[in-house]
Amino acid sequence: MTLSEYLEGLRGKKADVVGVGVSNRPLIKLLREAGVSVTARDKAAREKLDCADELEASGVKLVLGDGYLKDIEGDVIFRSPGIRPDVPEFTEAVRRGATLTSEMEAFFEVCPCPIIAVTGSDGKTTTTTVISEILKNDGKKVWVGGNIGTPLLDKAKEMEPDDYCVLELSSFQLMTIKKSPKVAVITNLAPNHLDWHTGMDEYIKAKTHIFLNDPQPERVVLNLDNEITKSFIPSVSGECLAFSRKSVPDNGFYAENGIIYRVKGGAQKEIMATDEIFIPGVHNIENYMAAFAAVWKIASEEAMIKTAKEFRGVEHRIEFVRELNGIKFYNDSIASSPSRTTAGLRSFKEKVILIAGGKDKGVPFDSLGAGIVGHVKKLIVTGFTAEKIKAAALNAGFTGELILEPEFEKAVERAYKAAESGDTVILSPACTSFDRFKNFAERGRYFKEIVMGLE
Repeated sequence: MTLSEYLEGLRGKKADVVGVGVSNRPLIKLLREAGVSVTARDKAAREKLDCADELEASGVKLVLGDGYLKDIEGDVIFRSPGIRPDVPEFTEAVRRGATLTSEMEAFFEVCPCPIIAVTGSDGKTTTTTVISEILKNDGKKVWVGGNIGTPLLDKAKEMEPDDYCVLELSSFQLMTIKKSPKVAVITNLAPNHLDWHTGMDEYIKAKTHIFLNDPQPERVVLNLDNEITKSFIPSVSGECLAFSRKSVPDNGFYAENGIIYRVKGGAQKEIMATDEIFIPGVHNIENYMAAFAAVWKIASEEAMIKTAKEFRGVEHRIEFVRELNGIKFYNDSIASSPSRTTAGLRSFKEKVILIAGGKDKGVPFDSLGAGIVGHVKKLIVTGFTAEKIKAAALNAGFTGELILEPEFEKAVERAYKAAESGDTVILSPACTSFDRFKNFAERGRYFKEIVMGLE
């Protein structure tokens, strides 16, 4: 189905677009141009919605504020990923005959080129970006979207069958996805977003939708070192490539003694040395093996190796900011879970000065405490979760200097004052940013701004 055919099928119907964020604004424009009656709903008050006047001028009805989900009358409802699909208002609308969908589900319907989709608890943005860079280095035209990049639905008309689309998909998006990509990658799974999901079982089930739809992807890439993703292997009907640092898969990639190998049926081939990968960290070796598995025989080995040697990493992911008086500063604002922060800490040979804290996800910090003991010399905690992280570190036996500083700006400044020449200071919060920032990117940019202003 083409985008034009999809929109033609909606002509003359009523649509409710729930959530007027960046991803849904191009959708609203497409629907209006196709002759669809649109009601845009958002919990934000009108004064906080910068596009309200523009939307109304285009003929869109707005329902804003606390009662934004009341009286949904549309034939089709496009939900923002952050809103659960089982809220009572959606359930009632579906009962009376409405179709519940999303911008991403619509894109899966109309995308004319192969989709490589990536999900996981940690590493999915880097893996998604690395896959796209490999494909570009191989001479392919690539579109990147989902949780990163720009909304893609309105770009579908520009795509060609020989292009590739690389998507990062969250559990929120995957809960209701009904179609499979050509290649599905799950980097790993650990407790995450338990403040939104009903529990770990629902979170895992949502992630499996990336490959358990009918028909399944042609290729599924799984982490053999993660017990949850390893358990998915028997459920894969297509080609399954695994990656590992701890064992040799039957079909896939593994790292041993500083070398990444491709293995299949007992035969193996050396791909490259791990220390040739430009961005540091054991977890990035895993990200590259996942990416290599995703693009194997789709892109050349030369493009894979070139990308690994030259790609300098993604903003806010162990991003080097500056060196001041012999002190190096890194921005790892993307690390919004204990497992992600722990992985980031392992990227450094020396113990670091860690700034952590933010808004709670409902995930325990016990594992982070152990990571702090092993990899942190001084700890600065801030934000809503400061006391919880402090307790986890002390319970794990942390004996280094521990500073509790509620204000983010002062936390960065105190980390600098606590550092000496040769030290590394890293912002790796292990929490979401929503205690004071709208997202991790805003938090990371502000951190960099503060660091660049230090003297």
